[in-house]
Amino acid sequence: MMVPFRRKKSNKQFPVKVCTFDSELEFHLEHRATGRFLFDLICRTIGLRETWYFGLQYEDSKGNLSWLKMDKKVLDQSVNMTNGSCMFIFLAKFFPENVAEELVQEVTQHLFFLQIKQAILSMDVYCPPEASVLLASYAVQAKYGDYDEAVCKPGMLISENLLPQRVIDQYQMTPQMWEERIKTWYADHRGMSRDEAEMEYLKIAQDLDMFGVNYFPITNKKNTEVWLGVTALGLNIYNKENKLLPVTTFQWNEILHISFDDRKFVVKTNDNKNPKPVIFYSQKLRINKLILDLCVGNHDLYMKRRKPDTMEIQQMKAQAKEEKQRRQVERNKLTREKQLREAAEREKAAMEQRLMQLQEDMRAANEALRRSEEAAELLAEKNRLAEEEAMLLSHKAQEVEQEISRMRMTARKTEEEKMYLERKTQEAELLTARMMEESRKRALEADKLKNELIHARVAEKEAKEKLLNFLSRTSNESILITPSSSPESPMHEINSYDLLADGDMEQLSLEIEKERVEYLAKSKQVQNQLKELRSEIEQLKIGENQCPLDDINAEQLRLGETKYSTLKKVKSGSTKARVAFFEEL
Repeated sequence: MMVPFRRKKSNKQFPVKVCTFDSELEFHLEHRATGRFLFDLICRTIGLRETWYFGLQYEDSKGNLSWLKMDKKVLDQSVNMTNGSCMFIFLAKFFPENVAEELVQEVTQHLFFLQIKQAILSMDVYCPPEASVLLASYAVQAKYGDYDEAVCKPGMLISENLLPQRVIDQYQMTPQMWEERIKTWYADHRGMSRDEAEMEYLKIAQDLDMFGVNYFPITNKKNTEVWLGVTALGLNIYNKENKLLPVTTFQWNEILHISFDDRKFVVKTNDNKNPKPVIFYSQKLRINKLILDLCVGNHDLYMKRRKPDTMEIQQMKAQAKEEKQRRQVERNKLTREKQLREAAEREKAAMEQRLMQLQEDMRAANEALRRSEEAAELLAEKNRLAEEEAMLLSHKAQEVEQEISRMRMTARKTEEEKMYLERKTQEAELLTARMMEESRKRALEADKLKNELIHARVAEKEAKEKLLNFLSRTSNESILITPSSSPESPMHEINSYDLLADGDMEQLSLEIEKERVEYLAKSKQVQNQLKELRSEIEQLKIGENQCPLDDINAEQLRLGETKYSTLKKVKSGSTKARVAFFEEL
């Protein structure tokens, strides 16, 4: 990202490249620009106001990592040039005691989230396997949003860098098995926004023993090699083989003065009964300068936290609260719209199913109508044939009667002819009777066919009326298939929240107590989930791949110890006793 200067570039300017965990910034500074000018320029560019946590790290000409001094010129600090540019990394230099209470801006939370996640994945901060899976699920929620089975296909998370390699190597588990365990928790985070997921990540990470600790190798007066840990609460002393559990600690409120002389570092306590200072030695003078810089910064923040918030911080918190509530209203609105859209889609699917059923019924009705029409046509044809046969028989009967008349007339001529004619007449009468009977039967059959034809026509008419009614009803119902859009919810204005007055303190106390109870309940639920996962994967553990920190963590779990109970234990007793303990290590 290029930030243009108002002045024209000249030979007195030099390029600067600054890397954060999610962006890369480029500037051109004048030769007289100080570290403070560059730092403020970066903070304005990324919109950061909680500047006191961060610093600029660089590699000097000797290959050592150092922090840029704010009061000195950039070019006077032996900054190593890479490809003609001064390279800096924008990092969190100091850490909060409680991320939920202290980190106000979303950009601050995001920068801490990215840095802590990278420290855990690179194994600079030890994280137990079960906690690594839980943190990975929050990281996935922050990146992809709510779990969607249609989007989150099998194998999608395998390519993601979600777990420390140390954790993967310690268990006989395939990438698919790790993915399934991460998905199980990922699905539980539905409805959580990116900033909420990142904050939950930080809440869990801050309980890790190595969170926010800067380690330095030192020796005491007996030349025993130990680790010095500079933290937000004070100075911790660790055994050489154990960076998790401090053996003693000195909080900032116990420390009166800190100084160094070459490699010798002196920490004076405020214990009037024991004016004896804590003395240790570092390997290089440069390390003592770095230790002193971190001690001064952490001590200032320690004292700042225990004073009332400044007007700037109060305004930031009020704005953050207002912004959070505004986003909550927007999320609720989006959730309602999503629910309405899903309901409309379900209703549309039901309507489409109903339409398919009606179309099937219509096809069946058309088929029945077609069969009725064919039956009616067949009956009409039979009726026509019957009528033609009846007419033919009638014509034949008339011809026979005419023949009888002629025979009767000729019968008068002779007796023989008469007898003959009488015989013939009798035969003709019998034949006529049979033909008349057949004609009567044919007439009855014709009447019957005519009645069936009439019934078929009536059935055909009823089928057509039913089809017309069905088509009319289907047309009316088809109008309902497209769901009407719901009226927009009225926009609610979000009023700004003023600073708390004295009369609101009681309400604030009730809210804090409610949040505390909810946090304890959620914390207990998370601990139970971690315990279940720990038991589940315990049988798949590869013993020879366990590191010493894993054994220490397992012993802590067995004893029921936590980071905070350990610190409480090691800071018990007098300052004098702890100083003596450090010297006797």
